[in-house]
Amino acid sequence: MLNRLDQISVRQVFFASIGLVVILLAIGLATRENVADKPYLTIAGSGFIFNYRVADAYYGFTAIVEKPVRNYSRIEASFEDPAGGPPFLVSTKLTPRSKRYGLRSPPLSGIEKDKPYRVTVRLVQNGDDAVLFEDAFTVASQMSDVVMPPAPLTIGPGYTRNPDLPDGWKAPSPE
Repeated sequence: MLNRLDQISVRQVFFASIGLVVILLAIGLATRENVADKPYLTIAGSGFIFNYRVADAYYGFTAIVEKPVRNYSRIEASFEDPAGGPPFLVSTKLTPRSKRYGLRSPPLSGIEKDKPYRVTVRLVQNGDDAVLFEDAFTVASQMSDVVMPPAPLTIGPGYTRNPDLPDGWKAPSPE
C-alpha cells in the first residue's frame, strides 16, 4: 500500500485537483438559479383569520422578497372591504433583517362565505418610487363572520368573561 502512494507525483495530484474543480464548477453552473428570472416578490400564502376571543376578523398574506431591493423600499397592499367601503391601504418598509413580510387588513365586518375578496400588491422602490412588482389575487373565507361574537369573549389578562356579552350567548352554527 505504501509503495503505491510513493508512485503518485505532485504533478498527478495537481492535475487531479484541477479536474475535480472543473467538474464541480460544471455542476454548479448547471444547477445555478438565475436571479434575473425570479420575480421580486412571491406570495407565500394568504387567508382569513377569525379571532373570536377578541371579536376580530381580518385577512392578509405573506410575501417573500426574492431579489435584492434597496433598503426601506415598501410593499403596499390594497384590501377589498367586505362591507363595501373603499379598499384598505396597508404598507410596510423592507429592512435588511428580513425577507419575509406579513401584511393584513384592519378588523373587518360583512365577510361572506366563499366570496373572493381582491388584494393588490405593489413593491415600490425607495428613492425614485419605481414600481418593481405588481400583482393581484383573491382571498376567500371558508365561513362568514356571523360566527363572531358581538363583543370580545374575555377581558383582561385573566380571561375574565366580558360582562358586555349577553347572558348565555352562543355562536350561531356556521353556514
